[in-house]
Amino acid sequence: MMYPQRQPVLAPTFVGAWAGSDERLPTWQHAFADPRAQEATTLMVRMLRERDAYEANLFNENALLVAGSIFPYFYALVGERNPKQPPKAGPRAEYSQLACDAFELIRRAGPISKQKMREDLGGSVSFVALDHSLGELWSRLRITRVDYNAAEGSSWDVLYRWSPDAVREGIELSVGESLSALLSKYLDCVIAADQQEIESFFGNFVPRSRVKEAVNALLNARELSFIRVGTRSLIQITPAKSTVIVHAPIPRPKPRARAPERKPPARRPPQRRT
Repeated sequence: MMYPQRQPVLAPTFVGAWAGSDERLPTWQHAFADPRAQEATTLMVRMLRERDAYEANLFNENALLVAGSIFPYFYALVGERNPKQPPKAGPRAEYSQLACDAFELIRRAGPISKQKMREDLGGSVSFVALDHSLGELWSRLRITRVDYNAAEGSSWDVLYRWSPDAVREGIELSVGESLSALLSKYLDCVIAADQQEIESFFGNFVPRSRVKEAVNALLNARELSFIRVGTRSLIQITPAKSTVIVHAPIPRPKPRARAPERKPPARRPPQRRT
């Protein structure tokens, strides 16, 4: 998470990692006035430019940062399987007409700033409406923020063009495989969590029933195990069994039996000639 959540979620925060503490961290509403948040944002933007990290807006205004090394697994859960197909608007569609128009503009002219996007879509489009339409596209990882500067704001591009390898790899991964990999990474990060905390976090991406199935499968495979902490039963990654090497005393070799020494024959004294 970029900032702490108003409704707590068991996950570390990027601004906390930058500050080295979780005390008095700003929420996204107050980040503009906190120098720690400004410095963390500068680092985050640099990571986005270099594709070391990606953003997702699955927690309202608070961004979820995903490391580039595991982003394909995340895309397999959230992203479109046919990302080049334009979104369609309609009464039952998940995209508004403005979102469809914004996607076509970004596909044609991206990377493009939000200011330039508003001008090309027509001056009557408000920033609030444009933010909402971008959120619709962003929540399905059709677009991604790729840069930011104070003069023009955020710049956007279609994700399949910005990171084609990551998108291609994500399309080829199954949901079950990806969810298992991310569950392991999540527990490696938070050390241990109960079932409710795991489902609360991953329920923002996939149905909770799928999360429960994946956790049970990993428990049955002994990839995960329970640990008792106080009165709580938490789930952790099964610790690797340590191999104890017992050094037995090395037996000393028995001395070889010496063969009986043969004494040399006694020398006879020389006989004198008479």
